[in-house]
Amino acid sequence: MAITPAQAARQELTGFKGQLIGPEDSGYDVARTVYNAMIDRRPALVAQCTGPEDVAQVIGFARDHGLPLAVRGGGHHGAGLGTCDDGVVLDLSPLKDVEVDPNARVVRVGGGCVWGEVDRTTNAHGLATPSGIISTTGVGGITLGGGIGHLTRKCGLTIDNLLEAELVLANGERVRASADENTDLYWAIRGGGGNFGVVTSFLFRLHEVGTVVAGPTFWPVELGAEVLTAYRDFLPHAPRELNAFFLFGSVPPGPPFPEEIHLRKVCGVVWCRVGDDPEAAAREMAPLLDAVPEPLLHGPAPMPHPAIQSAFDGLYPPGDQWYWRADFVNDIPGDAVDLHAKFAAETPTWKSTMHLYPIDGAVHDHAPTDTAWSYRDAGWASVFAGVDPDPANADLIRRWSVDYSDALHPFSAGGAYVNMMMNEGQERVRAAYRDNYARLARVKADRDPGNLFRLNQNIEPAAQA
Repeated sequence: MAITPAQAARQELTGFKGQLIGPEDSGYDVARTVYNAMIDRRPALVAQCTGPEDVAQVIGFARDHGLPLAVRGGGHHGAGLGTCDDGVVLDLSPLKDVEVDPNARVVRVGGGCVWGEVDRTTNAHGLATPSGIISTTGVGGITLGGGIGHLTRKCGLTIDNLLEAELVLANGERVRASADENTDLYWAIRGGGGNFGVVTSFLFRLHEVGTVVAGPTFWPVELGAEVLTAYRDFLPHAPRELNAFFLFGSVPPGPPFPEEIHLRKVCGVVWCRVGDDPEAAAREMAPLLDAVPEPLLHGPAPMPHPAIQSAFDGLYPPGDQWYWRADFVNDIPGDAVDLHAKFAAETPTWKSTMHLYPIDGAVHDHAPTDTAWSYRDAGWASVFAGVDPDPANADLIRRWSVDYSDALHPFSAGGAYVNMMMNEGQERVRAAYRDNYARLARVKADRDPGNLFRLNQNIEPAAQA
């Protein structure tokens, strides 16, 4: 009788220090579960690694046995790319070290950390590095895909602050990628995702960000076209210190929101102004607020940076059904505004939403070829997210996301942010990287010629492309 991959791993990986979990083990269902409840996959083995040596062993085991290999950091990816059926999940979650050097203004972060762990540690020194908007998200996924969030306009993408990374390659070799070492890898991992190796440690630049003035402003959804038009015209001229992403959604049914607007469909702006000066923040927000009717709620206030970073955690806990679509956009013309307003009025569930994340400011200080992340010239990254806890609504939220995205795609810049894509085919991956794809394929051919790391938004090795 053939032994299972989990049994084989226990026999062969004699020096493994972490946990090897198979379908027969009591912790299997917890170990295989990812953030998006729409993803329900059953790997043959979950290997929870404690360091680079464990990682190298698991890579070798998957390679030698011809098993699919998925790499999991925070497990948040909408398409479930951190897991697989009948293969190996290389789980980095035990790699939790966060070490701040406040004098050098850098932080070294283990590959299994989530952003909340990093934010709390750096904020103790009045420092931060840019990330996303939900603190339970994994550091690795956001970073390798680019990194858009509350500090983008002031501090750039997460990859713009990545100084070096330590990786284990497909052949088990351990390398460091930086501006001085393995520069091909350093270029490729800044936006190219997990195509080139498993990152066990990141080193980030830190910025002086302690207190911010942050929070939402909501208007009735019926004002969506008017507010979106004003926002579109306002934001590119706002100071870099002021980040503001636009949304359509519903008011959460709980504090701190007034009961009379609970579950009301709204359009809104989520602000994050670097610095602890409410008066300066008010002056910078005023041109938008003066251009539109009085809001239902205007909530920006001084708070520690980790507070705005974690503000969406309770709204979007693990276990919801998710279906995402995304696109980069350069402009938002009137016809696009009208379509946004139409689909916002048809939002199928209260957790479903559309966000427009600004990617101007400091992002535009780099050329499209400086990193693998190509869309330096875009204005916003849009995401259409159908969300609901009830599996019975999975088709409903998927249909709304797809229809909304398809309607707006003619106004897009062509490609999408890889961290917000589902499994949409190779042409969409190529569109995400534009002219950088050919160079990425060459790096892939050099570093992972067998395409072992293929359970991702896959860049095919040049020989196969």
